[in-house]
This record gives sequence, C-alpha cells and structure tokens, in this order.
Amino acid sequence: MYKINLKDFEGPLDLLLFFIRRDELDIFDIPVARIADEYLEHVRLLEEIDLDSAGEFLYMAAVLIGIKARMLLPGQEVDEDGELIDPRRELVERLLEYVRYKEASGHLLALETERAERFTRNHAVPERAAWEQKQVLDASVFDLVSALKRILSEVPEEALHGVVREEYSIEEQRAFLLDRLARDKNLSFSALVENRSRPFIVATFLGVLELVQAQQVHVHISGENPIDFYLALRVRQDETVSEIRTVQMPDRRDLGQTKR
Repeated sequence: MYKINLKDFEGPLDLLLFFIRRDELDIFDIPVARIADEYLEHVRLLEEIDLDSAGEFLYMAAVLIGIKARMLLPGQEVDEDGELIDPRRELVERLLEYVRYKEASGHLLALETERAERFTRNHAVPERAAWEQKQVLDASVFDLVSALKRILSEVPEEALHGVVREEYSIEEQRAFLLDRLARDKNLSFSALVENRSRPFIVATFLGVLELVQAQQVHVHISGENPIDFYLALRVRQDETVSEIRTVQMPDRRDLGQTKR
C-alpha cells in the first residue's frame, strides 16, 4: 500500500464545504449530527487509501463529534452576558474565513488566467506552458472519493477461504490506465473497475490521483451521473500517445508517498 499526500488537492475544511454545498445547507445552521457521521465515513475511506494527510481529517472529524456531543447535552451553555452559546460558532467562523481566502485566491487565479491569454510583443506563451495551465481536474477530489465510496460499497465481500491475496502496485495500475486511455477517449471509472476486487479498485484510484498530479490525465464529473467520474488522456500537439505512456513520473518522495 502507498501513501498519497492530498495537500495538492484539498483539505479538511474543503470536505466540510463539499457537504454543505452539495446539500445546499445554511452555513450558519449546519446539521452537525448528520454531517459528522458522513464526514467520519469519508475519513475512514481516506484512511483506507492511506492518504498522508488523513490525520488532519481525523482532527476535523473529532471537532465535529465534539460539537455534536455538546449539542446533545441537556441544557445549553451561556456566555457572561447570559446569551446562548452555539457550539458551532467557532467552526462557522473558521469556515467563513476559509471561504473568503478561497474566493480571494480564485479571483487572483482568474486574473492570472485572463492576463495569460493576452499577448504582448515579444512575450508569447510557449505552447507547453499554455497546455500545462489547463485544468486537469474538473471536479472536487471529494467528488471522486464519493464515487469511490459508492463503487466500493457494491463490491461483494471476499469469501473466507484459502486463496492467494491479490496485490497491485500503483505503477502497474498507472500503466494499466494509460494503456486503456490510449484506446478509449472518455473512460468511466466505474466501468473500468467493474467486477474487480477491492484492492484493484483502490490501487487504480490512487493511480488516477498520481496521473492527475503528473498532468497526464483529465478527470471530470458528468452532470448526468455525479456518482461516477470520467478519465481522458491529455496529449499535447507535439506529443504522441506512445510518448505519454513512457514518460517518467515524478519521484515518489516528491509526491509524499512511501511503500509499506
């Protein structure tokens, strides 16, 4: 099994915002009891695929469980002025501040993208640089995790009898993905892993994350089927499919991954 560092994707507060936006919840009136349970389910899945940053998600899960417990206690806390204390207040303030920073970051990124599309004399953007600036993940990573959770829930339990345990390396699954994507232009992840074992599905999912980090694969969620996601090979005009399949991946240590 390998560890994937999620810091290049999204963090604990993003997962919480994912639930709030998905269910169109009021950020000032978060149903913590329900959110905490679902958050913990996602954290268990993140632990299963062995993400380096799962500890941060566990901490946030503990915060949510703590708030849930305080809200279930009889009687309510009051401040020095006798005003009721909402146990969710500090979390809401953190979320609002985080949203402000994300919106500011998004605005700056939009300005950067707009400026990159303007050409001034003697300042043409190289074709490769323009290609690398294109978005490779048209979805939240938690959309992908939700799809993975749904797919794994449909995998039958392994029979308890003497069999050789299946093991798959991420390198093998990367090669498997690139080979399939060389033949299929728009590949459904659920179709790709249909009737496969749980270890195969998890290793293939980690292979997808690595290929996204290496900007070799474009991933998007279909509006018609949000519980699945689709993969497409990214090919520059000056590249061939065979060149992509033989390209060197970043050093595993740079991706925050270790084998155990």
